[in-house]
Amino acid sequence: MNNQEIKDFLFANAELEFRKFTSALIPGTTNILGVRIPKLRALAKQIAKGDFRTYLQFATDDSYEEIMLQGFVIGYAKADIDEILQYVERFVPKIRDWSVNDGFCATLKITDKHRENVWDFLMRYKDSTQEFEQRFLAVMLMNYFLTEEYIDKVLEIWDNLQHEGYYRQMGVAWGIATAYAKFPQKTYQFLLKNHLDDFTYNKAIQKMIESYRISAEDKVMLRAMKRV
Repeated sequence: MNNQEIKDFLFANAELEFRKFTSALIPGTTNILGVRIPKLRALAKQIAKGDFRTYLQFATDDSYEEIMLQGFVIGYAKADIDEILQYVERFVPKIRDWSVNDGFCATLKITDKHRENVWDFLMRYKDSTQEFEQRFLAVMLMNYFLTEEYIDKVLEIWDNLQHEGYYRQMGVAWGIATAYAKFPQKTYQFLLKNHLDDFTYNKAIQKMIESYRISAEDKVMLRAMKRV
């Protein structure tokens, strides 16, 4: 499919009420057409089975959906890890909202087969000054690196992501809460001593309290650990 055919598909599948709903969830993001994610994923899988390289070379960024679609195609494309990471590197600067970021991260399941390669790649973002590069790193670590091998390094990296942006803060808080569900003792020790700003720390505690994967007894303890 060329860009015009993709635009025609998107406009044909756009829903006004869904555009309003999505716009309310992603404040500040413009050019939302209102195409549902399952339809974008289905289109991305179709493109990924064909000449995805030409598509990615010439894809346009005229709408939220077109950017999201590129991320999905990268995630679904079948190629060696080095080539995929080249596409990831080019795509990350296009991330300007949590929805594109998190959808992209969730689709990069190739990470599970190439964890060491992707870890090395991600480390270029740990000193970034960009909010969504830090969120990209935070969410990728949460999705694919909460393992015995990586948990200590993941907690250390989250502790050192210092951007004051809300979406970086929430990404780290979400990650820490997920880490507690998988590694409660290690994450508890981290909560006792860290460099997190108060907002991120308290949001992590809040997300743990809201989690169905954490025991009622632990939630009582965690409530008492909130910073005033």
